[in-house]
Amino acid sequence: MTDPNFPDAPPDKPSVWKNYKIMIPLWLVMVGLVLLGLRYGVDKRVVGGGLLLFGLLSNAFAWLIALIGVVPIIGPLIVKILAIPLLWLINGIGYVVSYIAIKRGYSKDVLTYRGLTIALIIGIIIGYILGKLI
Repeated sequence: MTDPNFPDAPPDKPSVWKNYKIMIPLWLVMVGLVLLGLRYGVDKRVVGGGLLLFGLLSNAFAWLIALIGVVPIIGPLIVKILAIPLLWLINGIGYVVSYIAIKRGYSKDVLTYRGLTIALIIGIIIGYILGKLI
């Protein structure tokens, strides 16, 4: 509890721990439903879409990112890397180009392209981490 006389005083626990009694069982249920869906042959797109919708509506993904951010030193770096829009843009464009290229019959070239894209993304991430640590 924060002292009402000092409203700027930090709380006793990080805010990520407030909802752990709800979020940990929620994540266990989500993982269990995914495993059951895959075990009984439910279409993977239905399982993935349901998981995405349920996770967004329940703020489960935001809680997981906040939980990762609590880890000292490396946690905030991981959260910052996940929030870099350039990485999401490069990866998204890569998927669109891959889809078009596979439809046109360039599947072997797509493998080379995706390998180069992943290498570029990993290089950006390593450079970002080294830049923050040095």
